[in-house]
Amino acid sequence: MSDFTHINKKGNPKMVNVSDKKITKRTAIAKATMFLGKEVISNFSNDELTTKKGPVFQTAIIAGIQGVKKTSELIPMCHPLLINGVDIDIKIIDSENIEVLCEVTIEGKTGVEMEALTGANISCLTIYDMCKSISQKMVIKEVLLVEKTGGKSDIKNG
Repeated sequence: MSDFTHINKKGNPKMVNVSDKKITKRTAIAKATMFLGKEVISNFSNDELTTKKGPVFQTAIIAGIQGVKKTSELIPMCHPLLINGVDIDIKIIDSENIEVLCEVTIEGKTGVEMEALTGANISCLTIYDMCKSISQKMVIKEVLLVEKTGGKSDIKNG
C-alpha cells in the first residue's frame, strides 16, 4: 500500500499533503479525439457548427475551461488550485473526427494533469450534448496526457 500516495498507513483514503513542496510553474496538456461522423461534420462551416443550443466548439471551449476550474469538486483527492491559464483548441482532423487539446498552467505545489484531462473530457461531452440531435453515434475515442512539466518530473507522450 505504501506505493499509493492517496492511501494512509491504515489503508484509508487521504489527500496528499503538499505543504512541503516548492511552488513551481506547472503545465499539463491533454488530448481527446472524438468520432463525430460525416453526418455531424458535414454541418460545419468555417470550422464551427451552430445548433439551436449555440456555437458548438465555442461552447465546448467554455465548458472545458469550467471543467478545469471544477476538477477538485469532481475528483475527490484533487487539490483546489488557483489556475493561471487554460487554453483549449478544437479542430476537425478529417471527415469524421475532431481533436481537443487542453493546456493548463499554474504556479503551485501540485500538478494540473487531472485538470487538463477533465477539461478535454468536458469539452467532448459538451460537443456530444450539442450535436446529439444530429447523431447519437458519436464516440469519445481516446483521452490522454500528452505532456506535463514542472514538479518532480516532466512527461512527454508523443
